[in-house]
Amino acid sequence: MDLVVAPDGTVQAIYDEALDLTLLGRLAIRRASHVEPTPEGRWQADLSPVNSPVLGPFDRRSEALEAEHAWLLQHRLGL
Repeated sequence: MDLVVAPDGTVQAIYDEALDLTLLGRLAIRRASHVEPTPEGRWQADLSPVNSPVLGPFDRRSEALEAEHAWLLQHRLGL
């Protein structure tokens, strides 16, 4: 799990249960995307909650989740 600590002490991460994040202090968790099926039965990762693009469509949900994760790591966490 990657944690990005800003100079003001705030921490950003893609949520994962690998670490107990409550140990870092008060949490503010917000959704970055919605991985949903399209009307055609394919999958897309809609990153509009963070003013970002819709990725896909993908044949499998797992592909949409992988693309979502990679995009957030690169563009939101800078990793």
